[in-house]
Amino acid sequence: MHHTPRWAVIWACVIAAGLLFVGVSAHVTDLLSHGLHPYDWAPGWLNLYWSSLALFDMLAAVFLITGKRRGIDLACAIMATDLAANWYAVYGIQHSNLAAQPGLQRLIAFAALVLGAAPFIRRHLTT
Repeated sequence: MHHTPRWAVIWACVIAAGLLFVGVSAHVTDLLSHGLHPYDWAPGWLNLYWSSLALFDMLAAVFLITGKRRGIDLACAIMATDLAANWYAVYGIQHSNLAAQPGLQRLIAFAALVLGAAPFIRRHLTT
C-alpha cells in the first residue's frame, strides 16, 4: 500500500469524484423536480437520506479532487450507507431482486471501487 503509484491514486480520486458528481446531478435533479420526498413508495427517512446525498456526494467529490483524506473517508461512508439503503429499498420495500435492478448493480460496482481502492489511496492523501 505504501508503494501505490501516484498516477493510480490520482486516477482513482478523479474517477470516484466524477461518479460522485453523477450522483450529485441525480439527487439535485430529484430535489428540483420532486422536493425532499422524490420517491412516494419509500419512507420519509429514506427519501431524506437520498436527498441529503446531493450535499454529501458533492463534499466527498470536492475533498477527493483537492486530495483530502476526508474525501475518501466520506466516500466510503456514503457508499456503505447508500448500498445498505438501496439494498433495503430493493429487497425490503419493492420486493425485487438484484437481476431486475441495474441501478443497484451499478451502485455495487461503484461501492466495490471506492471501498476496494480506499486502503491503497488513503495514506497518500492529506489530512
